[in-house]
Amino acid sequence: MSKLQPARGTRDIYGDEARGMRAVVDTFQRVAGSYGFEELATPIFEFTEVYKRPLGETSDIVSKEMYSFESSARESGDKEAEQLTLRPEFTAGVCRAFISNGMQQHLPCRFMSWGPAFRRERPQKGRYRQFHQINAELLGQDAPEADVDIIAMAWRLLRELGLGDKVVLHLNTLGDKESRAAYRNALVDYFGAHRDQLSEDSLRRLESNPLRILDSKDDADKALVAGAPLMSDCMNEDSKAFFEAVKTGLETIGVPYRHDERLVRGMDYYCHTAFEFITTELGAQGTVLAGGRYDGLVEQLGGPPTPGIGWAGGIERLAMLSGAGTSTLRPVIIMPMGDVAMQKAFEVAETLRAANHTVLTDRSGNLKKRLNRANKSNARFAVIIGDNEVTEGVAALKDLDTGTQNDVKFEQLVTIISSATGETS
Repeated sequence: MSKLQPARGTRDIYGDEARGMRAVVDTFQRVAGSYGFEELATPIFEFTEVYKRPLGETSDIVSKEMYSFESSARESGDKEAEQLTLRPEFTAGVCRAFISNGMQQHLPCRFMSWGPAFRRERPQKGRYRQFHQINAELLGQDAPEADVDIIAMAWRLLRELGLGDKVVLHLNTLGDKESRAAYRNALVDYFGAHRDQLSEDSLRRLESNPLRILDSKDDADKALVAGAPLMSDCMNEDSKAFFEAVKTGLETIGVPYRHDERLVRGMDYYCHTAFEFITTELGAQGTVLAGGRYDGLVEQLGGPPTPGIGWAGGIERLAMLSGAGTSTLRPVIIMPMGDVAMQKAFEVAETLRAANHTVLTDRSGNLKKRLNRANKSNARFAVIIGDNEVTEGVAALKDLDTGTQNDVKFEQLVTIISSATGETS
């Protein structure tokens, strides 16, 4: 039998990587909570239609990357088989939950989510077929101040992860519906005049969604895109005013940005603000957090007209870039030296854990070997308990940083160790 390995594009997460990803999520929860966002956990799979309807049958995600499957009606007890898809992104599921639970009665809604998502794409540095995201959505506010607010939250998160000098905010506007339609027509005219130079994928997109040609990875397409019309050429006054308000708001609170006129979103429900935080430290695929305004998405999914804006960030990439995850854990190691001492060790360990200390018990080997293991585990204290010490009501407390050792009454262990480590019960 060949050696078992995780499926391509997946991996086991443990050690520093697990700690780093947890640090990203913990920081996200704290920062998003300070902006009034509340947790929303959606299912890991949805009816396929939840993703097909907004993303479109011809999008790369739907046509090439989604993990879809048909449930067995006979095995599941359903009346008929169902088409289901593992979550490729969060926004559609969040909007579906908004509709399903009648949340339009409680606008505005601020949701934070995190967890795994799945796309069948070529694995690359910091990107996997099963990956993890943090996600923020703000529904029910159509003013540019909402765009400023949610971008500011992303910027604060990145700074608190220590990434303020490693990322650049790229910002653009997609305009309102009228401006976007004018831009679409301008792109059709431009690319239509160069039809013979377009890739097969871009030819297919020319009539259905020409904005997606701007994201093409084909070299010939890229050469054409360089000379394509800009959104700013087609903006009406309302769209210009909206974008100016967003930029002014960001400048007021000190969020630096770069106006990137080639930054677009291909889906029709996107409008106005689009943004990406980009780094040059992770290779060609440098986006670590991206978002935009999607005022037409809830309606496209069958809900009432509802403005929305949100963003998502890759947890793996953020953890990798921030360098979070190096363990700072300094446990207390209890070393019982006898059967009676073992019973007392249980009691001491629980008392210390109740005072917020991480406690491990080492039962095997002589004292020298145990102390060597304690030092390798970066422990701060060793509590050495012998059967005689139990009778006397004391333990030997060894400070592994200084090497000093003193007999301490059991009831004083918590006070002395907490004082030395700065922990409070």
